[in-house]
Order: sequence, then structure tokens, then C-alpha cells
Amino acid sequence: MPATLDPDAAAVFKAFQEAGRPPYETLSPAEAREFYLAGRVVSNPEPPELESVEPLSIPAPHGSIPARVYTPKHPRKADGLAPVLVFFHGGGWVIGDLDSHDVVCRKLADEGQMIVISVDYRLAPEHKFPAAVDDAIDATKWIAENAKQLGIDAARLSVGGDSAGGNLAAVVAIAARDGNGPAIAGQVLIYPATDFAMTHPSHSEPETSILLTHSVIRWFSDHYLNGAADVHDWRASPARAKTLIGLPPAYVLTAGADPLRDEGDDYARQLKEAGVPVTYRHFPGQFHGFFTMGKLLQQANVAASEIGIWLKALN
Repeated sequence: MPATLDPDAAAVFKAFQEAGRPPYETLSPAEAREFYLAGRVVSNPEPPELESVEPLSIPAPHGSIPARVYTPKHPRKADGLAPVLVFFHGGGWVIGDLDSHDVVCRKLADEGQMIVISVDYRLAPEHKFPAAVDDAIDATKWIAENAKQLGIDAARLSVGGDSAGGNLAAVVAIAARDGNGPAIAGQVLIYPATDFAMTHPSHSEPETSILLTHSVIRWFSDHYLNGAADVHDWRASPARAKTLIGLPPAYVLTAGADPLRDEGDDYARQLKEAGVPVTYRHFPGQFHGFFTMGKLLQQANVAASEIGIWLKALN
């Protein structure tokens, strides 16, 4: 599936190349985190004005999980409670944090007219698989159990994320279906990583190796997983779950010039075949990571708006 970048995406890619930013795989995780956060400052759009943005500390077996609560000016309340999106940031389970996805969460809260709670799960290689999964599940359970004091409706709780965060959202939805978590109303999977085997065609097509390159994916994988056996664990590769039957409705977004394109597409197909309602949205002229670049790429803002519409229709 040949990928041709939209003009604005091509311009952004050229600018990144000319900036001479070192590839992530040549950096330490700490250095990569600094570069990633700096890149967000340049590419994030102006954030919408919200009613409030507050820190939250979620109790966990290892101590606490930092989180951030985004409340829009006009949330869609029923009986005084608003729907909520529990959001997991991208960054290959190695980079990214609450700040890197702050503007994205503000936009989703505003577009969906719902509370968004961003979860700062533990990162690898300091905390290898399944630490991030455990944090995502524990945080979602705690949020549901404490819904009323947070002003949210546990019956209208959705999960979502981009890239690694999309992976975690998919895994939380499966775990919740199987009894390890609350009922999930919907899942927003933005160019999700779904299979660590990395054998889909888009992983080996030169034109998809833009910003998120094949060598960077290997770097993330080597830091996150403990070994080859983890590839087959559904908590790392949700596409390998025994069944996807009974999962909540899904919004699945993919980008044309993205190594993860085909596994996201395949996961949407698997969900549909399992009888799960799926809204599938493909952005053929964009690359992996475009969703956070609304200042430079208008399609990112289109995607945020469409996700907001989908979440409103969901609950």
C-alpha cells in the first residue's frame, strides 16, 4: 500500500530532517524523553480553555500513579455526573508523560465535552512489561471505583490513547471484559500498536519509515519487553488475545505512512469479525504521531473533532 504524504505532512517531515535531530535509538531513554517533550512544544496547537486542570494521585501497589484531570467548561452531565475518557499517552512505553500529551487531552475534553483523566504509567526500561499494563488497569479500576467523588459517571467510562497508549487502552478493554476492571463504554485506539511480532507489510515498507522508523520501534521493543516470550502475551499484543468478542465499541485511527498502519487496520478487522461495533478512520497522507501536531497539521485537529463527535454519540 504505497503512502504519499499530504503537502503539510511532507513539509513537517522535511523540517524534522533539516533540524538534524538525532534518532531516538542513538539516545538514552532520558535523553529521548527530553527531545520528545521539546518536539511537542513546537507542534502542539493552542489549547482550548477548560474549566479546570487538576493533578491527581492514584493509589497503586507500588506507591502511586500520577494523573491529571481535565474538566471542560460544559461537560455533558446526567444526574450531575459527566462521562470520562481515561487516556494513556503514546511514546513506545519509554518516552512521553502528562506534559507531552497535555494539549491533546485538553482538546479531547473540549471536543467530547467530557472529563479526561490522563494516566502517567511507569515507563521502561526502568519498569519493564507488564508494569505499564498493571498501572493502566489499576488506574482505570480506581477511577471507576471513585467515580462519584471525581464527578464522573462510571457507566460512561471509556479508555483511549495513541500508539503505545492505544495498545494499553486495548489491553485495558480486554482485561475489563474478562473481569479485571470496570465495564468500559468505548475504546479510542489512535494508530495503536497491537502485535509485537511486527510482521505486517507496513513494517517493512520504506515509505512508512517516517519519524517512527523501524529501528526506533525495535529500540522501544527492546526497552519494554523482557524477551521474545512477551511477544505472544496478549497484554503486550492485544491482537493475540484468544477472542475479541464482547469488547466495547471502538474508534480505530490509522495513518498511511506509519509502520503500525497494517496492524491497526488488522485489529479493526478482527474487532468487526468478533461483532464489535467499529468506526475505522484512515488518514492516508499522514505519518505516525500526527495526532499531537495540530499546530502544524490540520488533519490532527480534524481527527480530534471526529473523535469528540464519536464519544458524544457513544454516551
